[in-house]
Amino acid sequence: MSELSAIVFVPDDTGKTGYDRPMMLQNIMGTPLLTWLANALLAGGVGRFFLVCHERFKREARACFPEDVEFRCPAADCVSDELHVFLSTAEESEEELIVVTGPAVILPFALDDEPDGAPLESNVTSVRRQALMDALDDKFIFTEFLKEHGVPYTDRDGVYAVSSMQELPHWQPVLGLAHLEQLARQGVEIWDYNNTYVDPTVSVGAGTALLPGTILRGGTRIGKNCTIGPNTFLEDVRVGDGSSVRATHAFSSSIGYDAQVGPFAYIRPGSTIGNGVKVGDFVEVKNSVVGDGTKIAHLTYVGDSDVGERVNFGCGTVTVNYDRAQKHRTVIGNDAFIGCNTNLVAPVTVGDGAYTAAGSTITDDVPAQALAVARAHQSNKKDWAAKHKLKQPKPEG
Repeated sequence: MSELSAIVFVPDDTGKTGYDRPMMLQNIMGTPLLTWLANALLAGGVGRFFLVCHERFKREARACFPEDVEFRCPAADCVSDELHVFLSTAEESEEELIVVTGPAVILPFALDDEPDGAPLESNVTSVRRQALMDALDDKFIFTEFLKEHGVPYTDRDGVYAVSSMQELPHWQPVLGLAHLEQLARQGVEIWDYNNTYVDPTVSVGAGTALLPGTILRGGTRIGKNCTIGPNTFLEDVRVGDGSSVRATHAFSSSIGYDAQVGPFAYIRPGSTIGNGVKVGDFVEVKNSVVGDGTKIAHLTYVGDSDVGERVNFGCGTVTVNYDRAQKHRTVIGNDAFIGCNTNLVAPVTVGDGAYTAAGSTITDDVPAQALAVARAHQSNKKDWAAKHKLKQPKPEG
């Protein structure tokens, strides 16, 4: 299939199945079957989609297709007219088109190289574009047209019909393996095919290693020569070339190139981690920008903050961003040094090259190049321990 258009029907079979969504919108590994189907069609050269779907499922169905593809989903009362326009605007060289009438799975390989018996037809059919355009000029029954003019894809082509909800779990390992093998052909190193899960919408660059326990979801984009995992969950995350993300959960954020994240890091939505940044163990970053070269090695919370470049965070730092009424931001300039166990009570600014002393609670802005010390003066009580030593309990019996 190349330079093709596709007409995709999403039958409303909820009355039959008893579920609140059509079978084509039911999930396999958390991703709708329609998304798996759309990505298989895209990989086969389909670049234009015409969707026929009940109004109440349109938004969910549209989300199964990339935003940058040509896509039409007309109202029910103008499907015929819109379809005629869709077909007439195709490239002149496009003689055939794909029609999907129900749940189906498309694989880059057939499950059985030498199946017994007659080929099993799927819900995917090839038809001549001009024949369908001619038929649209008169009233006709689409299913009858496909029987007379269509050529169905079969299991010999790696195209399979899905006839019941009970079949969906059986396709999960097959589809997962097919996508991993596709990534492997693109130069991705996968350590354990049985314990790596990648959505069909995810892209991974060549030379990247996916270690066991890796789960990549949504619009995640991984660059080249990265190390992801073990035990890492990324959803809608972009990772630059050469970065490592280990034992980490991250959502709706970006990580630059040559960055090191984890183990046991938590990157919450709205965060931008710069190039060459270190986000170490038990570090949480939320809705923050972390500049290039900054080091947040361990046991630190950075929330609602704008952090400059080459900043060093000592262990136990907390940006105190919430006063129970509203969130406030912390701003830290370039080359600042945040001492261990510092509390930065927002809104507060630490200037370029400034220092905070370990154990300080900073409530006022710190000028550039200054040292902020905000802790009580130490006093030692001589012989206090001897005077307050607990008496040893008497032995029983």
